[in-house]
Amino acid sequence: QLQASGGGLVQGGGSLRLSCAASGRAFKAYTVAWFRQAPGKEREFVASIGWSSSSTNYADSVKGRFTISRDNTKNMLYLQMNSLIPGDTALYSCAAQLLGVDFRNPVRYGYWGQGTQVTVSS
Repeated sequence: QLQASGGGLVQGGGSLRLSCAASGRAFKAYTVAWFRQAPGKEREFVASIGWSSSSTNYADSVKGRFTISRDNTKNMLYLQMNSLIPGDTALYSCAAQLLGVDFRNPVRYGYWGQGTQVTVSS
């Protein structure tokens, strides 16, 4: 199971740190990712990180502003979001997959958290 937290209302240019707590001893074997979905839009890939933290990938829209990280000793996934803009407003969800392939495709992820709302005001 995955449980996301850390969302909220922030002014443009501000920062937020999202967290995702995972249950189960196998967390360290999974590729994990953040996706987001704004009202009326499709779910969008944000960032992913491999099991060893050596492989990270970002959507072009967040590259240089967001940083994904994980702590396998605590079964935790994080997303540090800086220089937030109104376009980042969405429901952010964490997800996990064991195979670590096609990481931008939400269909590949078998485990999802419930999501945490991020709202950025202008």
